[in-house]
Amino acid sequence: MENAFTLLSFGPEGWGLALLQGAWVTISIALATLPFGLALGLAVALGKRSRNPLLRMVSTLYTTVFRGVPELLTLYIIYFGIQILVQKLWSSLGFTSQLEMSPFFAGMVALGVVLAAFSAEVWLGALNSIEKGQREAAAALGLTRFQAFRLIIFPQLMRVALPGLGNNWMVLLKETSLVSVITLQDTMFIATRANVVTKEPFLFFGAAALIYLFFSMISTWGFGKLEDRANRGYVRAR
Repeated sequence: MENAFTLLSFGPEGWGLALLQGAWVTISIALATLPFGLALGLAVALGKRSRNPLLRMVSTLYTTVFRGVPELLTLYIIYFGIQILVQKLWSSLGFTSQLEMSPFFAGMVALGVVLAAFSAEVWLGALNSIEKGQREAAAALGLTRFQAFRLIIFPQLMRVALPGLGNNWMVLLKETSLVSVITLQDTMFIATRANVVTKEPFLFFGAAALIYLFFSMISTWGFGKLEDRANRGYVRAR
């Protein structure tokens, strides 16, 4: 037991500070990915409802591909494949310098495009639940399509979509562990390195599990508060 406290301490022999830094990277990449993924997902959902058949086809193909391809493979393609492609294009222009994609940026983009594919279905279901008559009423009042969406549609959209988006966020939190394979020093990267050095897998992987569980509990509480706030007027109306 004393050895465990020593290994998890913040002293020279402990990994406590490194685990905290890894936890910070984990929550940082999740928070950076969330707005990108949700915004792209909303755009894809609107594309699937578009009157343009080409836009509908592209949006449907997007969700089919990124919901079907493993997240780890998507991460590898973006980090290695896109980086090689950009480097070749850069070299073809006559430049000799090396371009490198940061693991954080690659992880954010990879997790974001996957989040967008799943959140698009949540947004689509929420959009389909809003009656067409509300848009027609907004047009009769002289509101532009953007004003109608911002003032009338989007607030209702969030109320319906929040539970599903909360589930997407919880999945995203766990998927951040994948970025450790591209050397981003997140919670899993630090836990794995500590295990290699100390040969204490249960201790450090258990500590990593507690960190993810802590983030999940905070997230569950936070989304619960958001749902209560979004449903205030709706509940009173009933």
